[in-house]
Amino acid sequence: MYNLVQRFTDDRRAAWVAFAAVGILLAVLPFLAEAGLGRSWVRILDFALLYILLALGLNIVVGYAGLLDLGYIGFYAIGAYVYALLSSPHFGLHLPLWVVLPLGAVIAAFFGALLGAPTLRLRGDYLAIVTLGFGEIIRIFLNNLDTPVNITNGPQGINMIDPITVAGIQLSQTHTVAGIQLSSTYSYYYLFLVLTLLLIFISIRLQDSRIGRAWVAIREDEVAAAAMGINTRNVKLLAFAMGAAFAGLSGGLFAGFQGFVSPESFNLMESIMVLCMIVLGGMGNIAGVILGALILTILPEALRYLGPLQELLFGRVLADPTDLRMLIFGIALVLIMLYRPAGLLPSRRRARELQPEGDAVQQEQESLHDARR
Repeated sequence: MYNLVQRFTDDRRAAWVAFAAVGILLAVLPFLAEAGLGRSWVRILDFALLYILLALGLNIVVGYAGLLDLGYIGFYAIGAYVYALLSSPHFGLHLPLWVVLPLGAVIAAFFGALLGAPTLRLRGDYLAIVTLGFGEIIRIFLNNLDTPVNITNGPQGINMIDPITVAGIQLSQTHTVAGIQLSSTYSYYYLFLVLTLLLIFISIRLQDSRIGRAWVAIREDEVAAAAMGINTRNVKLLAFAMGAAFAGLSGGLFAGFQGFVSPESFNLMESIMVLCMIVLGGMGNIAGVILGALILTILPEALRYLGPLQELLFGRVLADPTDLRMLIFGIALVLIMLYRPAGLLPSRRRARELQPEGDAVQQEQESLHDARR
């Protein structure tokens, strides 16, 4: 018993040490990025956090509930345009952040439930096609709602959006804290980091809750879940609404951060990219989703250096860096799907599902043996 208590104490201390180290790293990360790679990489970190927020929301729909959603970026657009319309000179409204952000999340959740209601009986490819159509309908509506009444300003988008202001502090300005000057990209980084940690906490609580277990049951076998008394209709609608709320919140932050939104920012490739983040990192695993979002945000930007690298090695650019970026990006995804089909950091359940039968049986026996010990 003493050894068991001592081991628990040591593990807890190690966990707190690791937690503190990660916290310090996240706090100084933008300074390290600017010192090593340039100020533009702080902005890339801001976008990486926004994509993590998006991926966490889609993970609820795809990773937990197993509902393939290819129109997820539509909810992102709804949140962005709610913020843009209510915090810009377009309608003359300049509502505060604490009103606009929750409102965008609620409206996006409403549309998420509205999308889920008629698609409850659809599965797999059919559900993917319907959700894909929804995402395109949202983009086309935003692109054409400028006549006869100008609501969205059409393809020109909405500019001069109010920057995010927290407690009277406008994040778009440079501020001095403890003698250190923080530009707007730093301020946005810390705000996005706090919200990301909050949504990670919510995702963990959802995963371990009764609702999270119901989502997993529906993903594994919807008929068996219904037979066990789970209200599959309401649970699936909740998954759509919850994931859409995450996207709506992210969209509002994107609009305030950019100061400009247009329908072209919410095309199909954005939905595909967010879905790839989940598949690459590991569906249903929060750590894997975060890893996938970081890789697919940072890797394309890092591949921009292929042009200068070619000049250094060959004296001239042999191939367009843009084409090489997409080629290497595609090859990397194919290799991941061949050799790590469950993702880089898959959940334990997902990893067991994709294991050969013999390995799965052996792992189950080892788990039972450890439990008996």
